[in-house]
Amino acid sequence: MTDFRGFGPKTTKFLRDLGRHNEKAWFDAHRREYEQYYLEPAKAFVEAVGPKLQKLAPNLVWEPRVNSSIFRVNRDIRFSKDKTPYKDHIDLWFWEGNRKTAPSGFFLRIRDKTVHLGAGSHGFSKEALASYRTQLNDADAAKSLASLVKRLERAGYEVGGKTYKKAPAGFIGNAAAADLVLHSALWAGVERKLPPELASSKFATYCVREWRKLAPLHRWLMDHVA
Repeated sequence: MTDFRGFGPKTTKFLRDLGRHNEKAWFDAHRREYEQYYLEPAKAFVEAVGPKLQKLAPNLVWEPRVNSSIFRVNRDIRFSKDKTPYKDHIDLWFWEGNRKTAPSGFFLRIRDKTVHLGAGSHGFSKEALASYRTQLNDADAAKSLASLVKRLERAGYEVGGKTYKKAPAGFIGNAAAADLVLHSALWAGVERKLPPELASSKFATYCVREWRKLAPLHRWLMDHVA
């Protein structure tokens, strides 16, 4: 296992340069930088932060490899108008249960100027969405989630996932669930300028400190939707 020493200036420079030269020829010519400044520190970070995160969620899964905790740098351009082939950021994901269908997890995005940390889901599976809506028909469950979401918003976190304009047919719900049922996903997060900790081993602790504040949302989703 490689010791995590942070995402240094060469990582953010690589991300910035990738954004400016987003083409296969450039990437192929700089693959060594990708491996050294993107992939290697990402793997080390996952190994360092995984055990710390398990203190918040004992069943959390973390795997220091691409297509697991580390998202691919290649973009899926099949159905996108944007045909640039690469992501100009690092995406990391920690989850419980099935990676693709988990109703919640902890995520991190590192750009050349900002970091975005959050918890929850950016897209419920069909089964998770049905379970989520069923839970919102329960007054106590809906009230507890609404209260949690309000606390996060007041603390400065963005809450996302609201995509519908009206409640699904047949939904009874209650006042607390009126807004929440319009979600096809539910996550909370915050985007900040690059912290000084990013370039050191302290960044793992920095992230866990932030994720700890979001852990109640993750727990609600795992307890009620999974």
